Amino acid sequence: MPSKLLSFDERRDTTFDERLNRRAVLTGTAAALTMPAWPAGAQQGAPAAAPREKGPLVWMNMDQKELDDAYDQIKYAPNLPQIVKRYATNSEQVRGRIGAPKRLAYGSAPIEGMDLYATKKPNAPVHIFIHGGTWRTGSAKDYAFQAETFVNAGAHYISLDFSSVLDLKGDLAPMVDQVRRAVAYVYKNAASFGGDPDRLYLSGHSSGGHLAGVVLITDWAKDFQLPKDTLKGVMCVSGMFDLKPVMLSARSNYLKMSEETIDLMSAQRHLDKIAAPVIGAYGSLETPEFQRQSRDFAAAVKAAGKPVELLVGEGYNHFEIIETQANPYGLLGRAALAQMKLMPA
Repeated sequence: MPSKLLSFDERRDTTFDERLNRRAVLTGTAAALTMPAWPAGAQQGAPAAAPREKGPLVWMNMDQKELDDAYDQIKYAPNLPQIVKRYATNSEQVRGRIGAPKRLAYGSAPIEGMDLYATKKPNAPVHIFIHGGTWRTGSAKDYAFQAETFVNAGAHYISLDFSSVLDLKGDLAPMVDQVRRAVAYVYKNAASFGGDPDRLYLSGHSSGGHLAGVVLITDWAKDFQLPKDTLKGVMCVSGMFDLKPVMLSARSNYLKMSEETIDLMSAQRHLDKIAAPVIGAYGSLETPEFQRQSRDFAAAVKAAGKPVELLVGEGYNHFEIIETQANPYGLLGRAALAQMKLMPA
């Protein structure tokens, strides 16, 4: 572990470029890097299951079952129930230490609110977080476990609430509108709670990582009459940046999108609109598709000449990786603070 926080360019050179140059090697050993040591859901030492006959290819080298599994995290993270409970209990403990949040409304619908955990430092930067949950579940209150890292370092931390896609009849567009309006609200109202509107940062995890990517390509000047660089940095953790394979998977059972909507909701197809430095991240124990999505997005952003770095959490699954953002010395916590030019408390 480095003895000091590296500059953005140093971290980009030593982390992302090295990993990108090794990509051919990584691709050649994809099974070893992206699959569990034994079949997902099986017990080590148990008799091997009978080989399954592979069906017609649906996406890349995957048949329908393989693609469905590649977008179903429980197949690769059987400890999901324990981790989700840990989110909630750790969030409750953080509230016990730093106090309850202030609830702010960014819209008229009851769900259109956010939890603000304020730092005591004046004119402080603001970090906005978009939670995951397959676009269907999750709530702001269960992601307070990250707040302490930012508040103690001198930043405000905001966790967003927004509609479930199940209540939106499978349409992600209203959800994207909500998170964009939430960011615009924070910019316009930051000064009222001691925040600096010129130092807004955003992160998102899983389906929230997808939403963070779509927020990243927002035309702030055209749609909200805000500066083009309203966001000064975005971290997309374990997200999805091209929804085509997602819609070919079993997730299409609850997502309803046309080809036009898929295009609009795929950040990787609109790289020209990116106006903020990007950090991509994923865990080495995630599904092969979630790993590929982050790698391909980071490579595409770099090829477009935009500032980007890619972080890989070795030994973390999809749900564990975001917990490192709660640690100022963890993989994501350190990176988020460095992006904001803050030091761990």
